[in-house]
Amino acid sequence: MPSNRQILLDNRPEGEAVAGNFKLVTTDTPALKEGEVLVRHHYLSLDPYMRGRMNESKSYAQPQPLGEVMIGGTVGEVVESKHPKFKTGDQVVGMGGWQEYSVVDGNAPGMLRKVDTTHVPLSYYLGAVGMPGVTAWYGLTQIIAPKEGETVVVSAASGAVGSAYAALAKARGCRVVGIAGGPEKCAYAVDELGFDACIDYRQHPDVKTMAKALKEACPNGIDGYFENVGGYILDAVLLRTNAFARVAVCGMIAGYDGAPLPLQNPALILVNRLKIEGFIVSEHMELCRRRCRNSARWSRRAS
Repeated sequence: MPSNRQILLDNRPEGEAVAGNFKLVTTDTPALKEGEVLVRHHYLSLDPYMRGRMNESKSYAQPQPLGEVMIGGTVGEVVESKHPKFKTGDQVVGMGGWQEYSVVDGNAPGMLRKVDTTHVPLSYYLGAVGMPGVTAWYGLTQIIAPKEGETVVVSAASGAVGSAYAALAKARGCRVVGIAGGPEKCAYAVDELGFDACIDYRQHPDVKTMAKALKEACPNGIDGYFENVGGYILDAVLLRTNAFARVAVCGMIAGYDGAPLPLQNPALILVNRLKIEGFIVSEHMELCRRRCRNSARWSRRAS
């Protein structure tokens, strides 16, 4: 069995997470028991939710235990199996964490899933056809539910969720505006991801200037907003929302280091009759898979 390099959460961050909060260790991979699978990880997804899991405070998920491998989504290859459903060479997606190998109980629901890489590269199962893609799909289609011609906005626009959101929204005939940090990210969002406009929040560091930039980028107001950040950006967006706008709350990165996130003008929720709904994507993965299976069946019949 191979040796395994692992990154453990050694102590809880105060403010920004730093290298000193983690510990790199090398361990021997244990021999497999019946029903277990050994996976070599090829890619790890680093996601904003991980910072929240490092805290000890109450949240929608249990805190990351100290002294254990840091949680994280992975894709890789089965290198040994004692489970009849998995064989050596299978490409798989799971929650293997920050380590080179993982030993997985093949009978545990949702822990390991085989994927087809014939037409979709393995790494995409951590992106557009993985959790980030499902996140964008759910927030856009199930909460915002835009109509053709409406204007929708997303923060953290150049990331995995934002890029999928843009593609899905453009396919529905929307004007899509992103918010990202720095001219390079904004150029990438417009030139490569297909956004109609992208606002550099570093050039607009407060509610007043951000609201002005949003007014210019969204001359007809905002009908839907996908929230990843919180803080003053959310305040600025609410100032530009149309009546009956919808807000899908996926993340609040601005508060992950412990900073409070007060809302400056909550009366706008009433004035504009806003729908604001938070969601945790892990609670909706099966809905997306059912939709994908139904679409595949329809495509086969149509052909």
